[in-house]
Amino acid sequence: MPLSEEEQRQFEQLERALAAEDPKFVSAMRGTNVRLYYKRRAVLAGVGFVLGIVVLMAGAIIPNTIIGVIGFVMMVACLYIAALSMKRISNAGDADDIPPPPPPTKRHRTKHDSSGSFMERMEDRWRRRRDEDL
Repeated sequence: MPLSEEEQRQFEQLERALAAEDPKFVSAMRGTNVRLYYKRRAVLAGVGFVLGIVVLMAGAIIPNTIIGVIGFVMMVACLYIAALSMKRISNAGDADDIPPPPPPTKRHRTKHDSSGSFMERMEDRWRRRRDEDL
């Protein structure tokens, strides 16, 4: 949702006041690229994943279960961090390129409409079958 002219003016006024008060902070924030941060984080998570494989194999070679479990946990944690980072990278790029979706329109539900929760659909199906048997 775009800002109104008044909100835009207030926002610019806040930016100028912040720049006058703390120029180091402003220059640090302008230099931060969100996509670069998450890309670096994903690469580090990939390196951690490979290290987790090495630790897991070391636990298998040296008959020590605890080392193997630690390697497995490292792998899972790094995979999770990498997945979140990749998701945020794609969201950061998509936010600028894709226009907002149109507002939803009202639609009448038909008998065979698949909207609604799973339980609602199951209850409807159960009622129809019960009514057919009577």
